[in-house]
Amino acid sequence: MSLAASLMNGLNLGAIYGLIALGYTMVYGIAKMLNFAHGDIIMTGALTIVISVHQFGISPWLSILLSIGVCVSLGVLIEKIAYKPLRKASSLSVLITAIGVSFLLQNTAQLLFGSSLRSFPKAFQIPTYGIGGFELKGDRLLTSLITALLMVGLVWIVYRSKVGLAMRAVAQDRDTAELMGIDANRVISMTFAIGSALASVAGLFYGIAYGFVGPYSGSMPGIKAFTAAVLGGIGSVPGAIVGGVLLGLIESFAKTYLSSELSDAIVFAVLIGILFLKPTGLMGQEIREKV
Repeated sequence: MSLAASLMNGLNLGAIYGLIALGYTMVYGIAKMLNFAHGDIIMTGALTIVISVHQFGISPWLSILLSIGVCVSLGVLIEKIAYKPLRKASSLSVLITAIGVSFLLQNTAQLLFGSSLRSFPKAFQIPTYGIGGFELKGDRLLTSLITALLMVGLVWIVYRSKVGLAMRAVAQDRDTAELMGIDANRVISMTFAIGSALASVAGLFYGIAYGFVGPYSGSMPGIKAFTAAVLGGIGSVPGAIVGGVLLGLIESFAKTYLSSELSDAIVFAVLIGILFLKPTGLMGQEIREKV
């Protein structure tokens, strides 16, 4: 595989990881919790597209809107039922609950649709373009462009809108924000909704990139995206994208030039090395608490 092909593969992987990492970093930044069921929401979004197209004959493009609706509804429902009662609970309780929700989604998908992989609709395949002897795959270009647009839009929402101001206030100090008239529960639910919508888009790109989706398809991308969020500085929106792109490039070049079997180990070794030098991640900020 050529250097250019490895670069394109890395950017494509990085864009997918970055989209997923945005959900992790938003929820952690505002609700101060790690939603380890986020990867399974991606799986749910991709399976929704597959089932709606192959079994119900719904238009592929309409199935994308259906996937977004299902993922947003599922994300908000999970927050209301599983996480909201644990607002004052310990971090360990929330973590165990998140892992439990992840297993619940995986096993529910397996019971409903079986454990076998399902092929992603071919209607989403985008042709490859040749430019000066270089082949440019349309799906990878589209993934990178849409990811960049979504990140710009999310940054605008967080730093330029009233909703974003409320999010940042809750992230800074939830109790004080509530005293100022901000409904913290509503803000957290909105955060889950936005993160789940991004997860559905990531599920679409995952299905296009790999061609198959199953009940456990969200597990490894979810773990790697969490790694990307930590690498970029969890809680930082730009850091999630930077971490995702860097992770995708490391994985792609490791598979091409070192070892495809050891690529995951190399990725995590790089993460450990970077965190050893900068514990807050590449774009994370150290928070000092006054006592």
